[in-house]
Amino acid sequence: MSKRAVILAGGKGTRLKPYTIAMPKPLVPIGTTPILEIIIKQLINSGFNHITLSVNHMADFIKAFFGDGSKWNIKIDYSFEEKPLSTMGPLHLIPDLPDNFLVMNGDVLTDIKFGDFLNKHIEQGNIFTISSFQRVVKNDYGVLEINDDNELRAFREKPETKFDVSMGVYAVNKEVLKIIPKNTFYGFDTLMLDLIEQKSYPKTIVHNGYWLDIGRPEDYERAVNEYENLDLI
Repeated sequence: MSKRAVILAGGKGTRLKPYTIAMPKPLVPIGTTPILEIIIKQLINSGFNHITLSVNHMADFIKAFFGDGSKWNIKIDYSFEEKPLSTMGPLHLIPDLPDNFLVMNGDVLTDIKFGDFLNKHIEQGNIFTISSFQRVVKNDYGVLEINDDNELRAFREKPETKFDVSMGVYAVNKEVLKIIPKNTFYGFDTLMLDLIEQKSYPKTIVHNGYWLDIGRPEDYERAVNEYENLDLI
């Protein structure tokens, strides 16, 4: 079965400065390997045979590094945004998308099995599937619960809060393109609200393994430190 992936690699990497001053974020190395190359090798191992890179910022750097994908024995082509279209808007620029395909951010370090994730999406007949991860956020302060009379009624010392968050990895049915406007800045957040409003509810598949978004310097440094102990490719 042919598998297609679209990788969103057009961002400026503003949050990751100073690492992204001289290179696009997808080429920032984890160890000695650019994060986008790690993702591409993972996709190959998961049975994907065609990858489209959605590019904008420093697109020539990315094209020069990855070329047509022959180095990895996979087809790589490019979709260029002449203006920023956010995360979902660029899908309209790709004319040959199959009925179901993977869309993901180009800065995700995870051990998810991308092929299995796409297969589950297809088996469930979903219009849009989100790979979700439970992240624990620790509050560094003692939290006071105060009533209307300014009386302290409860106290929690540095509580932890659990959130189900999007991993930036999605499986998409082509029907969703009917909702996304053409040539318009249109992000994942807007699409989710529009699907909910139309009662075409997206589904989630929880990932219990490893996941890290390397968009911030502290997360990038953590990824560099942890990568050697991960079995990703």
